[in-house]
Amino acid sequence: MSTGRILLIHSHFGPPPDFFQYAVDRDAGIVVRERDLTPAMFEDTPGFITTSHLDQVGFLAWSGAVQALLARGGRWFFNGHILREFVPGLRPFVPIVRARRADLVLTRLAEHPIFDGIDQTDFEENNGVAGFYGRGHNPLPAGAVAINGVGPQRFPLDWEWTLPGGGKMFSHAGNDIGGMSGPNKTHALVTPRIVAWTLGELGR
Repeated sequence: MSTGRILLIHSHFGPPPDFFQYAVDRDAGIVVRERDLTPAMFEDTPGFITTSHLDQVGFLAWSGAVQALLARGGRWFFNGHILREFVPGLRPFVPIVRARRADLVLTRLAEHPIFDGIDQTDFEENNGVAGFYGRGHNPLPAGAVAINGVGPQRFPLDWEWTLPGGGKMFSHAGNDIGGMSGPNKTHALVTPRIVAWTLGELGR
């Protein structure tokens, strides 16, 4: 597997999201517009990050390349609602209907290095408004581990899935984690850890 830079897939018009800049500044990632992807990019990277703006219909064209990357041990950090089966076993996002405040409570279900030392309840509100972190879940594929749950039922809002070839997918079923801001200083810890995880340096 390559030890090069990760792909930071930019899926909307305008400048890339701020959290991509962390990886670029450290020469750990390269920003590429979704429409400019090529097969070679997936062959030469240890992993990639997608945002909640991903054009999932168009991205289906890269399903084979994504599966090949995961089969050789690569990593995918996914933000947003899964709407297409890019990898066999993925299922569509399930929203929380008419969510009340109690339905947005976050609970740590399993330890994970991205969230080490972070109280998950810190993410329940962003500038005093609840629900930015997520209002539903992408159902767990067989063998995936739920990391953070939402609501009294603790639906798996965050999970990690290790595939047979050793590759990993991390699913966050909400707004881009790295793009969250707020008064709590622990928010700033997450972006570097997501980059390290996608590089394969964290959570081996």
